Amino acid sequence: MHDLPSDSLALVLLVFVLGLKHGFDADHLATIDGLTRYNASVRPRLARFCGSLFSLGHGAVVVAIAVGASLLSQGWAAPEWLESSGTWISITFLILLGVLNLRAVYAAAPHEMVHPVGLKGRWVGRFGRVTHPGGVALVGAMFAFSFDTVSQAALFAMAGVQAGGWMPSAGLGLTFMLGMLLADGANGLWISTLIARADATARIASRVMALAVAGISLLVAAWSLVRMLAPALDAWGEGKALFFGMAVIAVIFTSFLLGLRLARGREPALEAPG
Repeated sequence: MHDLPSDSLALVLLVFVLGLKHGFDADHLATIDGLTRYNASVRPRLARFCGSLFSLGHGAVVVAIAVGASLLSQGWAAPEWLESSGTWISITFLILLGVLNLRAVYAAAPHEMVHPVGLKGRWVGRFGRVTHPGGVALVGAMFAFSFDTVSQAALFAMAGVQAGGWMPSAGLGLTFMLGMLLADGANGLWISTLIARADATARIASRVMALAVAGISLLVAAWSLVRMLAPALDAWGEGKALFFGMAVIAVIFTSFLLGLRLARGREPALEAPG
């Protein structure tokens, strides 16, 4: 828990940014992409809200775990091996996600949009083709039962206990859910817009975003690996989690704007008779 600030305002801001960053996880993007595409033809009005519903289900489990862990954690401290093993698992998954999304970009045909690739999406099976709001939220809840999400919820529980008990833990969980809701909700709306367009703008924007997600996954994995192996750099990065989280969000947002700008710049040439 050494990366969490002791100041209450800074802690809340950091947890919110972590929620935003978590919402841009490749697994979230890939699953919301699939849910939105399936509902675009079956229930178009639901399609645009798939990201928000997914995030609400996911966040509800995070809050429940944070509250439950805070009630059970009086006098308990997380073992040191938990943080190190969690970091190695995160590095492995980030590298896989980065490589798979790079492969998706280069494997897509010129006339196709790039679909983000996730690892957890294969677990949901037929639940990835639900057409009920509660079913979409259930898929999000299922995604919360993973090592990285549970470990983050436990982290909020520990911080909440130090701040006074289960209520601060619940507040941190809700703050995390709010950040994630903004990211996932925006992603669902964006995907539904790209599906509706299905033109050059959609194809180019999807490629730029996929490259950005892949690049960030690999960079975050590299940074985590270097911090594990270089104590001096790890000490330098202490207390800068908020800065790095905001930098990741800024890169993704900039990539989105860049994708739209590049697409609009090429539209006349692509639409010209020839």
